[in-house]
Amino acid sequence: MKDIRPALIIIDMINNFDFTHGSILAKKAQQIARPIKSLKGQFNERKLPVIFINDHYNLWQADFDKIIKLCRNKYSQPIFEQLLPEENDFFLIKPKHSAFYGTALNTLLHQLKVNTLILTGIAGNICVLFTANDAYMREYQLLIPSNCLASADDEDNLYALTMMKNVLKAKIEGSTHEIYQHYII
Repeated sequence: MKDIRPALIIIDMINNFDFTHGSILAKKAQQIARPIKSLKGQFNERKLPVIFINDHYNLWQADFDKIIKLCRNKYSQPIFEQLLPEENDFFLIKPKHSAFYGTALNTLLHQLKVNTLILTGIAGNICVLFTANDAYMREYQLLIPSNCLASADDEDNLYALTMMKNVLKAKIEGSTHEIYQHYII
């Protein structure tokens, strides 16, 4: 992969976990929040784009403070203590599972001259996988640090990683450390 111009995409980490298996996914999201935060720090330090993209929770406003307030509860609070958008991060809302569907993400990525997406967040087997599929169809290179992706079911998460690798040609890295060394240093 030469001429890598990456963006870090953080999917649905601002979440109320108010759904079936939400408490299970919240615990797994807590585990991936720290490595995502570390990766985000590296991107921020190098002035590379960080894009949070999130469900809108029927607010239909790309106002992360309102969405955070709505989602704050005992499940989300430990995640919020580690990982939230900052002043220079981008924040978009999405109406469905894919970060591309009905959003300005593709236009933003083109304006930023990005050609490589590092996908992180939840749920790996739904929103991250659907985003990876749409990114692949738009010819973005895909990198997935496996310690920055979680699904309610571990087998579903592994299946999503396998699909992204085998079908969508994603490069699956075992950790954020490998991403640092190979792609953003």
